Amino acid sequence: MSATEVTNSRISYESFAIKPPLHPTYDLKGIIKLALAEDAGDRGDITCMATIPFDMEVEAYFLAKEDGIVAGIALAEMIFNEVDPSLKVEWSKKDGDFVHKGLQFGKVYGRAHNIVVAERVVLNFMQRMSGIATLTKAMANAASPAYILETRKTAPCLRLLDKWAVLIGGGRNHRMGLFDMVMIKDNHISTAGGVTNALKAVDLYLEKNNLQLEVEVETRTLEEVEEVLHYASQTKTSVTRIMLDNMVVPLPNGDVDISMLKDAVRLVNGRFETEASGNVTIDTVHKIGQSGVTYISSGSLTHSVKALDISLKIDTELALKVGRRTGRA
Repeated sequence: MSATEVTNSRISYESFAIKPPLHPTYDLKGIIKLALAEDAGDRGDITCMATIPFDMEVEAYFLAKEDGIVAGIALAEMIFNEVDPSLKVEWSKKDGDFVHKGLQFGKVYGRAHNIVVAERVVLNFMQRMSGIATLTKAMANAASPAYILETRKTAPCLRLLDKWAVLIGGGRNHRMGLFDMVMIKDNHISTAGGVTNALKAVDLYLEKNNLQLEVEVETRTLEEVEEVLHYASQTKTSVTRIMLDNMVVPLPNGDVDISMLKDAVRLVNGRFETEASGNVTIDTVHKIGQSGVTYISSGSLTHSVKALDISLKIDTELALKVGRRTGRA
């Protein structure tokens, strides 16, 4: 099932503030079911069954415990609906909005048993997605006028959700996987016997199979950039973007030297999109963004994300009291 086909009586992608990226095979509803099954095991929530009357109804509130960009609201609704379609969910914020520490930004009402069963799965997804969205927002703002991209360095089986969070945070998506873009990297170049051979092989393959895809080629030196440009000047090619890899050189004082990157951008001179990769951090991305590159890609958006602290509490006043005592609300 395609992610864009997941609908039910209460949820449709048309209602989402920011829609998830497209994927031809990703089953978003299946991921939700797997996460719930992982929690329930073969017995279900034995603590809930022991302590909470099944028909008791309560209100539980979402509480931000630190500042950030909230993401995963639309997904949370899908999870609650999967657990119990009768649960009622209301939000004062939407995906992509800023939330501050101590803010109650949503609530869910219905059977306490089912709210608690859904709680951890909802929060696991929301906290990760919100962490990604928060870092992406900061990086995207700093990178301007360049656009910030993530990579394929995502949590296994959570790629669509990780990349959705990047969109919510104001970034743009790189390729979804191995199928939707040709990306000629160093190992392809080495195996093919050089940049020109790799480009020729890709152009021949696309023509033979009647495929029209974006093509990106990685370059590591100015000589390789010149080789791509020479090849493109001599033949019709499908190349659309040149990656300028590790042309940002870290300095001992924590700064970066972008002179090589700027030289590469000048060589390309707008003939192709350009993408800076390597040594991209929240501290370096602004300077890199001033080099003239079209895009900046960073694996850190998803591979080592810090989750945003969010909780779901039935007794919200007590939760706030404890939060203030511990400095987390």
